[in-house]
Amino acid sequence: MRSDKTFSGKSLEETLLLYAVTDRRWTGETTLARQVELAILGGATFVQLREKNLDDAAFEKEAIEIQELCRKYNVPFVVNDNVDIAKRMGADGVHVGQSDMEAGNVRALLGPDKILGVSAQTVEQAVLAEKRGADYLGVGAVFPTGSKDDAVEVPHETLKAICEAVHIPVIAIGGISKENVPQLKGSGICGIAVISAIFGQKDIRKATEDLLSKTKDMVEG
Repeated sequence: MRSDKTFSGKSLEETLLLYAVTDRRWTGETTLARQVELAILGGATFVQLREKNLDDAAFEKEAIEIQELCRKYNVPFVVNDNVDIAKRMGADGVHVGQSDMEAGNVRALLGPDKILGVSAQTVEQAVLAEKRGADYLGVGAVFPTGSKDDAVEVPHETLKAICEAVHIPVIAIGGISKENVPQLKGSGICGIAVISAIFGQKDIRKATEDLLSKTKDMVEG
């Protein structure tokens, strides 16, 4: 997989190895920022702020705090969906789904230098997203998931076909855990995106470390 973008000396593909997607439902007595820091300390290589139940003001406040944290550790930070907020705060990029703003329009608003991730479930969607300016694709759900109510399950054959059809990095998302990540070996992905496998765990740092090890084995195998 090819991408011209680099981040702190690493290729975009390298930074996508273990992609942490936030979910504040497990914060309990701590803060989301602290949970993100624990994930980064455990080896998370990329962070997306995805908080569907916050209004724009609260989302932007959270985004600014977590972006500062990610910059401290030289980890790419993108926001989910909200292009206006991402542009205003200078986030590293945006991730959009098929039902959000069209990729070409997002790229036009962001400019050429920001990271644009796009969700895809079919080869056709993947090829179009690449053509419209996506830097990477998030494909899933590759396993059953409870994190997204409308998630469509994507067969592993389709995941492999998408990887073969595009020239940009592909990560798998949806229902991935340290137990099932080895099943993605040989698909062509460069990494995984997870929510509950990191943020739903009691010891976030240790869970991230374990998941990173399994993901490296899967990608390198």
